Amino acid sequence: MVNHSANLERQTMFYFPSVPKTINPVPFLCFLIILLCHLADAAPPYWKCSNVSYTDNSRFHKNLGDLLICLPSNASVSKYYNTSTGNDPDRVYGLYMCFDYVANEMCRRCINTAQSDMLTLCPHSKEAVVWEDSCLLRYSNENFFGRLNVRDNIADENSQNISDPKKFESVLNETFNRLAKQAAYNLSAAEMHATEEVAFEDKLIYAFVQCTTDLSRDDCDKCLARAKEDVLTLYHFSVGARLMSRSCYLRFELYAFYTAGASEASAPRSPNKNAFTAWEIHDEPKLMNGFHIHAGSRKKILLITILTVVSACLAILLLGSCVYLAVRKRNKEGRNYRKAQDPYISLAAIHAATSNFSDSNKLGEGGFGPVYKYFCDLKENRVVISQGILNDGREVAIKRLSSLSEQGLEEFTNEVLLIMKLQHKNLVRLCGFCLDGEEKLLAYEFMPNSSLDVILFDSKKRARLDWSRRISIISGIARGILYLHEDSRLRIIHRDLKASNILLDNDMNPKISDFGMARIFVGSEGEANTATIVGTYGYMAPEYAMEGLYSVKSDVFAFGVLLIEIITGRRNAGFHLIRRVPSLIAYAWQLWNEGNGLELMDPLMVDSCDADEFLRYLHIGLLCVQEDADDRPTMSNVVVMLKSETVTLSPPEKPAFSTGRFADHCEMRADHISSINEQSVSDVVPR
Repeated sequence: MVNHSANLERQTMFYFPSVPKTINPVPFLCFLIILLCHLADAAPPYWKCSNVSYTDNSRFHKNLGDLLICLPSNASVSKYYNTSTGNDPDRVYGLYMCFDYVANEMCRRCINTAQSDMLTLCPHSKEAVVWEDSCLLRYSNENFFGRLNVRDNIADENSQNISDPKKFESVLNETFNRLAKQAAYNLSAAEMHATEEVAFEDKLIYAFVQCTTDLSRDDCDKCLARAKEDVLTLYHFSVGARLMSRSCYLRFELYAFYTAGASEASAPRSPNKNAFTAWEIHDEPKLMNGFHIHAGSRKKILLITILTVVSACLAILLLGSCVYLAVRKRNKEGRNYRKAQDPYISLAAIHAATSNFSDSNKLGEGGFGPVYKYFCDLKENRVVISQGILNDGREVAIKRLSSLSEQGLEEFTNEVLLIMKLQHKNLVRLCGFCLDGEEKLLAYEFMPNSSLDVILFDSKKRARLDWSRRISIISGIARGILYLHEDSRLRIIHRDLKASNILLDNDMNPKISDFGMARIFVGSEGEANTATIVGTYGYMAPEYAMEGLYSVKSDVFAFGVLLIEIITGRRNAGFHLIRRVPSLIAYAWQLWNEGNGLELMDPLMVDSCDADEFLRYLHIGLLCVQEDADDRPTMSNVVVMLKSETVTLSPPEKPAFSTGRFADHCEMRADHISSINEQSVSDVVPR
């Protein structure tokens, strides 16, 4: 989890809105009292950890990190999943189970929360299980799949008591006996869960049971029988209780906790009996202002007094916090302004460093304009440029946007603001920028090996890319995209991933560049729609090219195309001029189905490439370019697939054969194909 802890860390924050000059304290205090009463109730997580520990940076540690990335990526489509990662003796086995009544998105959020809690509550444990309100998450260094485990069951109760506990226990006992048989042996209950509402006096008992589906049906029945025994022994007199086992789950309440729209907020609330142990009051009447105050009333008065004092303190704290935040915001804005000025380079300085954009300093021509080379020194984060190489300087490439560039001021500003916030070894670093009249320039760290397409699609230069180098480049690109999608502070979709936007440093490490078309997703957004299509034909996902729909799966599609290009050494765009197929990915799909996938192997890699590994990477690429976006894996899944040979890959579905419009140049000779330029698109109205 060395590189993955960022996306597993749950952050809890309170956001304070701006406060008006006058505040009515009554509703505010009422809100705080309700909030404190709510927080007084016991709540998940519940957990168990083993005493056997692993060390940081060990093989087990790495495998656990891969496992914890893999599990939640399935939670949005499946309520139960188990898998293992790594090889013995460091293999890690894991599963999650979401309760049947929660929606898929809630399931995913629950597993993410469980991950975070697990890392906090059970650090360095080789075995752990965490129960949240809607799910359980479990891992171990031993294979526990299909094995019943009812040791260390955990039970918890609603602190209110029932009026007739003996009769209540009898009803619960019969109810859970029926539910256990239904969940375990009813063939229609494939997911091994069951619910029932049973009348009790003038109320309804809502009961729910569920087993992990790796259990046999007999073991599910045994697990629920033990769970029923444990919970009724302890809490048959409570109006509600739950029993958490490693292999099953049982719960009953007097409110519909598992029906659509139900939530814990709708549950009857009462003070947790453990929350006020120190304030225990004996049941004897006391005289106050001429009235007899019994224990219950006195306890309420004491509780209200405590909460009122606490609320008043919190109100003062809130006002002080608002003042502090306002001052800090103003100071932060000032710092941000100064920070934005630090990497700003004057146009005059750039003219001097590039000899007025002399062709002798020109590195090449990009889709948005020419790229020049010059040298800079970063001193105290300020850019100092020179016409020569400084002793402590670094080489920098300047991208100069032409007046006819498709990237306008909005895209330019977007790129600057985005890259300044991103920090990852597989993303290109912005060294400085200039905006002066019509001139828009970006200064990036210089990549001596140029872009990937320059080497990959040149038959002579491509010989530098043996198999190990190519899989290293693929892995670096995947990690960079994963950072954009899940691990950075922002959730970013690049929208223009292609070989020419992958730069290579001295050691041929890949760095993703060109964020002018990138978009930030906020909150729980899954996809967005646009009437303006931007990107490059050959890499554009079909739902984006045809309908303007883009999501993280759009980047996954582009990555799949890029992966297949890298392992084959062939360009997807223009491939129809060589073969009578629409594209490279269509041809790859055809050969894969015929069992002839090795025909795609770059002849330059025959001596360095393992055939099985080549076919596995081709398989992963085809999974990424499937026509239906829902069928494509997430980048977190892709990273796991690339790292672990033990992960079973599902058969790929049909890819999108047509990824854009192709020029009608079928008469062009094959020896001219290598000169075909990628066609960037920035303003196309979808059908």
